Amino acid sequence: MILAAGRGERMRPLTDRTPKPLLPVAGKPLIVWHLERLARAGFRDIVINHAHLGDQVEALLGNGEAWGLRIQYSAESADALETAGGIANALPLLGNDPFLVINGDIFCDWDFSRARIADQLAHLILVDNPPHHPAGDFTLTDDKARYTFSGIGIYRPALFAGIERGQAAQLAPLLHAAIAAGQVSGEHHPGRWVDVGTPARLAALDAELRHAC
Repeated sequence: MILAAGRGERMRPLTDRTPKPLLPVAGKPLIVWHLERLARAGFRDIVINHAHLGDQVEALLGNGEAWGLRIQYSAESADALETAGGIANALPLLGNDPFLVINGDIFCDWDFSRARIADQLAHLILVDNPPHHPAGDFTLTDDKARYTFSGIGIYRPALFAGIERGQAAQLAPLLHAAIAAGQVSGEHHPGRWVDVGTPARLAALDAELRHAC
């Protein structure tokens, strides 16, 4: 599942007419970088939630066949469901098995083909703390340093069992409760990761990828 329902307030005015995941980076929409990498990793079924200007998302991506994917959409109203609420709302499309979730407004070179989960409710991909989030979010049991949650996680549907469809809910409280119960694992990804949350970070990533190409 790719989360694409955010309003993108920090990215305004760019997001006044374009949903954040469709903003171009090195010549293609940010979300397309995800789709291409997911396809290369062997994924075929993708769920994308959307709200703000969601018709543009569906019009551009269609059914996903351009990338060898099958895309379904979980449309939300203008009232934000937050991350956990958006995932819970899409559960009928996601099925009963564990699933990978990716924030639509990040860029990361973590290998999606490594997505695995053991018996826990969640497995989180953590990254080094960026300058705008120096305190981090979580620690690992064998490493007491604090890391930032990348926005990439593998979850079991049971993590969201207490959320009704259409109910707004944040992800962090669910994760903290599951951590306290010993039901969350994690790993540190030392590679490239960008929270593409502001016009400045978008421009910097665009310049970096154009130079790399």
